[in-house]
Amino acid sequence: MIQLSNISKSYRTDTIETLALQHLNLTVPAGEFLSIMGPSGCGKSTLLNIMGLIDEPSEGQVVLAGQEVTHYNGRRMARFRNEQLGFIFQSFHLINDLSVVDNVELPLLYRKVGSKERKRRSLDALEHVGLSNRAYHFPNQLSGGQKQRVAIARAIVGRPNILLADEPTGNLDSHMGDEIMQILLRLNQDLGTTIVMVTHDERMARKTHRLVRLSDGERVS
Repeated sequence: MIQLSNISKSYRTDTIETLALQHLNLTVPAGEFLSIMGPSGCGKSTLLNIMGLIDEPSEGQVVLAGQEVTHYNGRRMARFRNEQLGFIFQSFHLINDLSVVDNVELPLLYRKVGSKERKRRSLDALEHVGLSNRAYHFPNQLSGGQKQRVAIARAIVGRPNILLADEPTGNLDSHMGDEIMQILLRLNQDLGTTIVMVTHDERMARKTHRLVRLSDGERVS
């Protein structure tokens, strides 16, 4: 489902070059739940952003869902992201002025899905994360764990093949973190969604199929 070949990423200013990733190779089969760990600044989020077509590698090739996407133009890349990828962020990124169900609907607006179908799919996604009873609440009426459930529902409403999660339990206490992990594990098992998760939490990482460690932009295990 994901194949990264010889990926390097550097950031340049007038006076310095920072190498975030160095000649990294990684293959993620369809249906795998992979976690990525490493110290701060080792390139974890950069790697996730390259998988998610948010950032481009300086060198190397990116293949997602059988498509070589490294040099897609902006419009084609945005369409691929919307149709194939789902994102979960540590800080939720919900819109406070929109209800829960309207937040979940957002990815479908860009597909021009009709309003009745958007609502049906959004309520179904909320049912998957156990939050259908909060569909018409607003984000400021929810706990941190509930907000993350909404973010997961928004990520899966478009039925993506690949789900990318950047520290999805990082802002939650251990109990809420365990609940979120159980939701992700169910999505992986029940829907076959391929999931890549960046985490600092070894306990969470050990619940996934495989753990990859990075250090100084290189894969060390």
